[in-house]
Amino acid sequence: MGQCVTKCKNPSSTLGSKNGESGSKSHSKRSAVHKDDRGSACGKSSGDILVNGTKKTDAAVESSQPPTFSGDTKKDPVSNAEESSLQRIEELFRRYKDEREDAILEEGMERFCNDLCVDPTEFKVLVLAWKFQAATMCKFTRKEFFEGCKAINADSIDSICARFSSLLNEAKQEDKFKDLYRFTFQFGLDSEEGQRSLHREIAIALWKLVFTQNKPPILDQWLHFLTENPSGIKGISRDTWNMFLNFTQVIGPDLSNYSEDEAWPSLFDTFVEWEMERRKKEEETKCVMCLDTEGLCVEEQT
Repeated sequence: MGQCVTKCKNPSSTLGSKNGESGSKSHSKRSAVHKDDRGSACGKSSGDILVNGTKKTDAAVESSQPPTFSGDTKKDPVSNAEESSLQRIEELFRRYKDEREDAILEEGMERFCNDLCVDPTEFKVLVLAWKFQAATMCKFTRKEFFEGCKAINADSIDSICARFSSLLNEAKQEDKFKDLYRFTFQFGLDSEEGQRSLHREIAIALWKLVFTQNKPPILDQWLHFLTENPSGIKGISRDTWNMFLNFTQVIGPDLSNYSEDEAWPSLFDTFVEWEMERRKKEEETKCVMCLDTEGLCVEEQT
């Protein structure tokens, strides 16, 4: 699986246009106010009429009213804060991005994880990749990194670290975990090679990883089955991956309620048959050992 369990996408970097717009608008409004002042101070009268045809009484009323602004000045601090946050995300991204490609690759990912004080193969990194909607292991594109940081409301190493606790709790929710679980399959594929199924070794590693917080009782037996039957299992399809989560939720640890007549993947049929046979042999071995022990006890007594 390599050293990393992480990915990313490319974002647009057209940021902070609100500030420029509000600045130009306020400038034009200040110019308009100054023009009105000059008009009322310098206009020559002809009776009650100014040069521009406005009555003095009307001009007095207009000048006594405060200038109105179409924009909401309260938005300026918000847009400034957003722009500052985006600038910090940009600086953070540049710290780890590859020199040639506009993305964080394996080397940068390792430095990123080191600064976060996490191992690249840790569950936290998988959860972070999920929130960033990363498309490839050991890679964050610009878009993935920017959109991910905004999604978790973080723009620094410290703020990302501070989010880990809430992200792990979020991943415990049933609907969120299902989304994380399905994401993990796509995450493990090599999209550049056009893979449609996971290599057996990668699938085993990802199953161990994704079930870090809620390990199902049958997981160890399932992974043991996959490990002991390498020749018969070339890869894990998306359907098998998705259905295994249902399998862990519906089928009990003793497998007694499993039925081949239901629409399970054929690999599950093979697994249940293999596991039941393994348990049978294990019980027989225990019985033989018990009989041998009892026989020794009888001989000692006589």
